[in-house]
This record gives sequence, C-alpha cells and structure tokens, in this order.
Amino acid sequence: MDLAQAIQERHSVRAYTGQKIEEEKRQELDTLIRGCNEESGLHIQICYDDPDGFDSKMAHYGKFSNVNDYIILAGRPSEDLEEKCGYYGERIVLEAQAMGLNTCWVGLTFNKRNVKKRIPKGEKMALVIAIGYGETQGIPHKERPLDRFVATKGEMPDWFRKGAEAALLAPTALHQQKFKMGIRDGKPVIRRAGRGPYTKVDLGIVRYHFETASGHKVF
Repeated sequence: MDLAQAIQERHSVRAYTGQKIEEEKRQELDTLIRGCNEESGLHIQICYDDPDGFDSKMAHYGKFSNVNDYIILAGRPSEDLEEKCGYYGERIVLEAQAMGLNTCWVGLTFNKRNVKKRIPKGEKMALVIAIGYGETQGIPHKERPLDRFVATKGEMPDWFRKGAEAALLAPTALHQQKFKMGIRDGKPVIRRAGRGPYTKVDLGIVRYHFETASGHKVF
C-alpha cells in the first residue's frame, strides 16, 4: 500500500485486538520515528506493550479498548510545536496504515498521569496516537463539499485539486475541519479558519495530506 492509498483507507480505530506488533514492524516504526525526530527537532516516542497508557476512566469513556501501544508527540515548547506534531504524527500514521496497522489520534481520553511520566522535564506533550491491529478498519466521516474549503476562485490545477481532496480526508479534532486552502503566487497556502481544540495540530495533519497527494510544498 502506498501513501495515497493509505490516505483513502485510514480511519480512526478505538478498539484493538490486542495482537502484538511484530518485531519487524517495530523496527520500521522505530526507524521512521527516529528520522522524524532528526528532521523536526521533536521528541516523538513510541511505547510498546504498555496498557497503562490507556488504563483510565477517560479511556473507557472514549470507547478505547486493548490499546497496548501508543505514540507520544512532544518536544520543546515553541510557537510551531503543535503544527509540527500534527505534520510528523500524520506521516507516522499513514506509514503505519501502509504496514497494515490502525491508529487513532487522541487528545484527552488516555491516562495522562501514566503517559506524562515518560516526558522529560522541559518538554511539552501535544497529544498521543493509539496504534495496533484494530478490530475493524474504522468508519469514514461524511465528506463536505470541496469548494467550502477553497479560498481561491477559478479553475483549480489538477495538482491542487488532488491535494485539496486529500486534505479533506485528514483527521481533525471533532471533525471540525477549520481550515482554508488557496493558491498565492502559484504556491499552495493553507491556514486556520477559526478557533477550536487542536486546530494547530489539525493544520499540520492537513498540510501533510495535501503535500503527499499534490507533490507541492505548502507555504
């Protein structure tokens, strides 16, 4: 499975089978995360075989079950920390989907007390990602009209349309999709459109989808 297919097939999954992630896939994930950290300056961690991360009333309220593996997105506090966590976190999510794994972005419904023990002093956590083998492949959200999210008027270049359509498939908090896309001086631009929980993280996720599908860097 390539990343374009992974964008189409990735849906949030909260219930997992408990099957262990194989050693070969663990090594792939470790290498991927190490590369993301080197490129971004973030401190992303993956925690294997640790059910304590989702052992809480909040996790049960969020309908999470059998989450034994998860990814912590964190780094030194900065203006762009949340957007970078979204961007590189979604890179990991799509690569995991291509490996046959399932994921779910999680902002609140995990055991913060147990997870924060893993974060060094001076770092800030953005959120976590549950990962593993899902009981199902998840359910797609209902898509909204593309023109609702495009600020630029007139005919869209093919590359822009591909990127924009992929951006609409990006997971956002509460499916809020608070972003606008456009073209300025021939280059794609994506910005937040309103406030809401995790909109900066959402922007990074959306940007990664757009760039992966369009082949154009967002400025």
